[in-house]
Order: sequence, then C-alpha cells, then structure tokens
Amino acid sequence: MQGPLLAAVGAKLGETLGRKLALRSAQAVGGGCIHSAYRAGDGRRSWFVKVNTERHSDMFAAEADGLAALAQAPVRVPQVVCTGCAYGQSFLVLEWLSLAAGAPRAYAILGEQLARMHAISAAQFGWHRDNYIGSTPQSNTTDASWSRFFGQARLAPQLALAARNGHAAIYAKGESLLQSLPKLLGSHAPQPSLLHGDLWGGNAGFLDDGSPVIFDPAAYYGDRETDLAMSELFGGFSDDFYAAYRAHAPLDPGYRVRKTLYQLYHVINHANLFGGAYLRQAERMMDLLSAET
Repeated sequence: MQGPLLAAVGAKLGETLGRKLALRSAQAVGGGCIHSAYRAGDGRRSWFVKVNTERHSDMFAAEADGLAALAQAPVRVPQVVCTGCAYGQSFLVLEWLSLAAGAPRAYAILGEQLARMHAISAAQFGWHRDNYIGSTPQSNTTDASWSRFFGQARLAPQLALAARNGHAAIYAKGESLLQSLPKLLGSHAPQPSLLHGDLWGGNAGFLDDGSPVIFDPAAYYGDRETDLAMSELFGGFSDDFYAAYRAHAPLDPGYRVRKTLYQLYHVINHANLFGGAYLRQAERMMDLLSAET
C-alpha cells in the first residue's frame, strides 16, 4: 500500500482520532488469504490495516461489527479504529498488537475467558446482520429454534452453494442429513451464546504478558459447542485450553456427535472455497453422521 491510498487511509485515521496524521510507511504482513494486510505507521505509532477492493467493503463492516460486539466480552480483541473506501479500495484499520505463541497457562486463560464469553446470551439464535465465514456470505436470520437455525442458516446455504459449484454428491448427502437434524440434535437445547464463529488457531494469539487475543470473527449467537468444535478442526488448541474451558463450562457426552456436525459446516465451506480434499472429507463426515441416525 502506497501513494494516494496510503494518504487516504491516513486522512481517515486522523479524522477518526481527531488530530492531523500522515502515514509514512505501510509494510506488508502475512496471515490471511482474503485481504492484503499491512503494518502502517506515522513514525510514532503503528496500526494494522486490511485492504481489498471496494466490493469487499461489507466484509470489513461485518468484521468491525463483530469485533465491537466481542469487545464487551472478557477476552481481548483488537480495537476497531475506522473503516473506509478510497480509489476503488476498501480498508479496515485496527490497533496494532504484537502477538506471539502462548504458554500453557495462557491457553488456560483463553479457555476460561471463552467459557465466560459464551455465558453472554440473547433471546434468539442468529445476529442483527448477516456476515461472512471466510469470504462466504453467512446468513444470520434470527430463530428461536437451534435445530432450525443450524439447518436453514448454516447447512442449507452451504449445500445450495455446493450444488451450484457442481458438487452433486455433497448436495445429495447433505439433503438427507438435513432431514436427520432433529434426530442428531435430539433434546439438545442450548442457550444462544455469544460466539466468535470462526475460532481456530490462526484467529488467536497472545500478548507479551500472556493475555489472549482473538480476532477475525464471524460473530453470532449460537450453540457454544460450535466454537469448541471449530477450535478442534484444524489442529486444535492445547489441552490446557480445553481443560480450563470444561472446568468452567462442562460439555455433555452428546458433544462427540455434535462436534462432527458442527465441524461439517466449516468443511463444506472449505470444499466450496477450495475443493480438493475438503470434498472427500465432507462426504466422510456426512457418512459418519448418517451412521448415528
């Protein structure tokens, strides 16, 4: 990021902070596969800036919205500074946080804080706006029934997208699975918990003092087990994290089956985004779930 766009981001940042500000540099940083990311500074202070084309502006608005909601929870999230558009580009500016790997005690703190965050509840499942899971639109139309919400707002849209992408086997097995949701979820009646929504190892880090930070949310109110299931999907967190979580918010034995169901949503999304091995993984998971009905 350089030239006019850098100046425009600096101008918006200065306007938001109420002082004249000129960004002098913006160094590219890694970590994401959707947006470009930079560490931008004015010589005294740095900010984290995400940039994409203007048509992605709603993704940044949704991310800012989710971070603002999670900021009310016990776990730390990056502070949203501003969003904007200039020169055909959209951007999101967050505070700069230097993050590192966490020690066992730090993961235990994250587990405890997540359990406390999940205690924040609402009257219905869903969210006040739609948002995104990765780059895929995510419907959040509110519903009092968890089984109906998960079927209609989570699995069904992914299956419809799979059909449009030509993944006929996933669509066919998924349609059968939708009919089995009442049996798979049985008498499970979770409260609507405040969720991160996309909680995997790449969306968590730790400050120098060990304080946990979570970011890149796809926030909504849902079954708290969905955050735990996602956290176990791509490598998982440490045993200290799960032990601390369960000490504050125990899980019942039915989580074993529901975990596969909740992970399936993310695997189908990855199949829709990337294809390849995710297609076969989704089919295997649906076969396992069919065997449970």
